[in-house]
Amino acid sequence: MVEHQSLINLGLAQIRLFGVGSNSHVVQFASFGFDASVSELVMAFGSGATLHLPADELRQAGNKLSDYLRSKSISHATLPPALLQASRHLECLASQILILAGELPNVELIRSLAPASIANAYGPTEATICATVWSCPDDFDGSIVPIGRPIANTRIYLLDGHGAPVPFGAVGELYIGGAGVARGYLNRPELTAERFMADPFSKEPGARMYRTGDLARYLPDGNLEFLGRIDDQVKIRGFRIEPGEVAARLCEHAWVRDAAVVAQEDGAGDKRLVAYVVCTSEAGSQPLDGSGLAGTLRAHLSGRLPDYMVPAAFVQIEALPLTANGKLDRKALPAPDDDAYARRSYEAPRGEIETLLAGIWAELLGVERVGRHDNFFELGGHSLLAVQLLNRARDLKLRFSAADLFQAPILKELASKLPLERQPSSPGVISVQATGSQPPLFFVPTGWGDCSYVLRLVKEIDIDCPVYALPWPSFEDVCPLTLEAIAAPVIVTIKGIQPQGPYRFAGYSSGATLAYAIAQRLLDQDEVVAFMAFIDVTLPANPSNITPTQLVSEGVLETLKSVDDKHFELLECFARQSSISQLLEKAQQIGAIPPDRDLHDEVLMYERIAQFQRALQSYRAPSLPIEIHQFYATDSALSRRTRWGKNSIGPETSSPMRGWDRILSPGAITAVPIQGDHVTMMSVPENRKALARAISTALTGALEKDP
Repeated sequence: MVEHQSLINLGLAQIRLFGVGSNSHVVQFASFGFDASVSELVMAFGSGATLHLPADELRQAGNKLSDYLRSKSISHATLPPALLQASRHLECLASQILILAGELPNVELIRSLAPASIANAYGPTEATICATVWSCPDDFDGSIVPIGRPIANTRIYLLDGHGAPVPFGAVGELYIGGAGVARGYLNRPELTAERFMADPFSKEPGARMYRTGDLARYLPDGNLEFLGRIDDQVKIRGFRIEPGEVAARLCEHAWVRDAAVVAQEDGAGDKRLVAYVVCTSEAGSQPLDGSGLAGTLRAHLSGRLPDYMVPAAFVQIEALPLTANGKLDRKALPAPDDDAYARRSYEAPRGEIETLLAGIWAELLGVERVGRHDNFFELGGHSLLAVQLLNRARDLKLRFSAADLFQAPILKELASKLPLERQPSSPGVISVQATGSQPPLFFVPTGWGDCSYVLRLVKEIDIDCPVYALPWPSFEDVCPLTLEAIAAPVIVTIKGIQPQGPYRFAGYSSGATLAYAIAQRLLDQDEVVAFMAFIDVTLPANPSNITPTQLVSEGVLETLKSVDDKHFELLECFARQSSISQLLEKAQQIGAIPPDRDLHDEVLMYERIAQFQRALQSYRAPSLPIEIHQFYATDSALSRRTRWGKNSIGPETSSPMRGWDRILSPGAITAVPIQGDHVTMMSVPENRKALARAISTALTGALEKDP
């Protein structure tokens, strides 16, 4: 139910924004079944302009519409981008004011329409059709087409899941307030109450706002970037992803004219991202096959997005298939073939071990064939699939560690590490950077046993020293009960590389606390610890309001593929009184985990993590005579879905020192802010580069102090 005053506000705003006057000619392109038709009516009638109504058949034929617009001297046209992208007969628009609406246009289309005066309009019917407008500048050379700024008497809010404004530049759900907000839905009070709510940010009595369900963020220039529907979000390996954001980054590449990203299940039942791209003529001039294009686009995204947001496959198509109303027709998208994956030139596996490994990779990654030069991670592999890989390889008497896979992700290189008799290789240190003139830097795995962050981070750190990622104890070994006991065998490994100090350490998340415990034992041995980097770690507190098993169970739940709220609540309640093994079995029973997946190694992994968390909670960190750099995340912690997880954040989390200043001497800890939250400070390339620069600076300063 849209009020008359809202229509008047819309008409006046459009007349002013688009310069509509009595001499203007406006085309009524939208049929009367669409809200855009009302926008065209009020824009014309409110200004005294001439309104032209083309026949229905003209709306679907680009060449005929072009002739019509020319013959009627149309000055203002509101058209869907899909029509323009599919047409090659709209040159006459160059001298007109063109308003794009209905869906997000890509950069290639904007450039092809120059020198027309172009505007990109956004808004739902519930906010009277149009809420924001972006006017394209004449010298536009950007890589993103924004939806602009709010029109007159309109307010825009970007809020998180708790209704609080998100930081500038962060993704939030878009809410609209102001004169355009409708009364609600006719005879649907429950839906009205759900979508229309009181505006807590307005001083006007009775002010309301509309919850759009759309995702957006502010660009540095203050314009809004549209990132798709919140219900289009997908969950991949526990991370919530907006496919629209991935598609937008793809369209920044010179070879991509249009793109869509969707989630599809692979052969194992796990979700993965697949990108569909429409290439420019520039891409066609390059001597690339499908896998070469996939490799190029994967490299492009890897420098702009976290690893979990990079699609596993890239499919080149002539045009995005559309439904009758101009939306993406997902059912018409072709399945990715073997060339859709980033891979090297194919050479068949050689020998028994390469052949066995290739078979496992092909099954897990859902590809037809794997060559000896292919990279496990470039084909879509990730840490959870790595666990399954180790499990299936063990069944074939092939034993290797996660460290082996990270060091040798290419098939032939991994196979070369496995002796012909298939004896197990002992898990050990990962040599991330083998050479350097300065003492080594040792990175400690996170509290979840993950050292993959080191491989990404060290690429950005400017240091002249060897770098090692210390081993996470084997899942099959008995885990010590205290953090000091866990540190003991790690020190033996460290001294096998560097017999005496000064020692330098870095750790991310709770792994940094283990680094502190290692330093404690080294100092007891009269060794010198010259450098300690904490990457967003909070001082352990006991008692904690979340048990180690609950903490790990929460992590298990967050890694499951899409689970509806009903089943999620069932699993959450079940997790409160069950073991991790029972939780995984229950998740498998309800279909959240594929029925044929062997859970043995996953159970061992999660139980080891829970034991580490128990040791962490019982650890009483003493005050050590060392200097610490705390690289802390500036944004608030990620929201958690479980009830107990939402209440597990203590007051230390909001302090830059993360509570460590309570036990350390004054001046012993230096807090260094890093953009992002606990995850995105490491996963987002720009944030990770800033973190690397900060660590480099701190290391240089520490070296200057060394005797």
